[in-house]
Amino acid sequence: MMWLILRRIGAAVGMIFAVSILAFLILSIGNDDLARNILGEAATAQSVEGLTRELGLDKPLLAQFLPWLGDLVRGDLGKSYLTREPVIDVVGDRLPVTFSLMVLTVVVVAFASTGLAILAATRRGAVDRAIQAGSIVAHALPNYLVAMLLASWLAVSLRLFPAAGFVPITESPYAWGASLALPVVSLSLAGIAAAAQQARGALVDVLATDYIRTLRSRGISRRSLLWRHAMRNASPAWLTTLSLQLIGLIGGSFMIEKVFGMEGLGSIAVNSTLTGDRPVLMGIVILTTVFVATVNLLVDLALAWAIPKARVS
Repeated sequence: MMWLILRRIGAAVGMIFAVSILAFLILSIGNDDLARNILGEAATAQSVEGLTRELGLDKPLLAQFLPWLGDLVRGDLGKSYLTREPVIDVVGDRLPVTFSLMVLTVVVVAFASTGLAILAATRRGAVDRAIQAGSIVAHALPNYLVAMLLASWLAVSLRLFPAAGFVPITESPYAWGASLALPVVSLSLAGIAAAAQQARGALVDVLATDYIRTLRSRGISRRSLLWRHAMRNASPAWLTTLSLQLIGLIGGSFMIEKVFGMEGLGSIAVNSTLTGDRPVLMGIVILTTVFVATVNLLVDLALAWAIPKARVS
């Protein structure tokens, strides 16, 4: 298990390095007029040239990347081109919003997909067909459309939830949950549908195997049969789909934040893209890559726990 963790950490470091190089190259394209964009069209040529030298944009690309990489190793993401604030502070101020949204969505997707998969695989018949039909519809609906419909109906018309904004959990846990309710539902529907479908299919296949019938004939309780044997052996398909859905939630969360007026990483990513603020964008890229690597590591550990053969492979 420890070797698996170390190997995954090494792969994560390599992935962060590769993504950093690619992102830096892409974000460096078209930076010639960045100083002009920051200072405005009325700025003099001398001012533009001075700001270009100050930001280091007049240096070769490799001479820009290596110092940035050295600072990254030391935990320094640089300063924003626009505000001159440390990127860690800029991203850190918005991180609680996106982090709260992602964590709650992960919990909802995991529990809801598991419950629906068990219900569909064990009840079958009309219940199974209804869950599968609902999953198809939920998976087909864009999350931003669901967000706008929920906001219009439950927030604007019925006024059951706030239509926009985010309340930190330190101020009011109830208001925090209320501000995240509609965004979490909007973001989690597609993930629940996909994970539930995969888990249901895998669970149906496992329940139909000979060893499950043998265990059932020996009088093992229904709960033990389901959780200790069937779910454990059906978990690889569910966990793999769940991990892919969680990674896909990153882009979806940025869109949902814009719909509900939440000042998270999504809004700052859009603003930084429009203004060409490369240090902030690189900080978001690094943070996102770390999240993806963490999800992959947790999924591998969960698979190693559920399926002993996975530890060997």
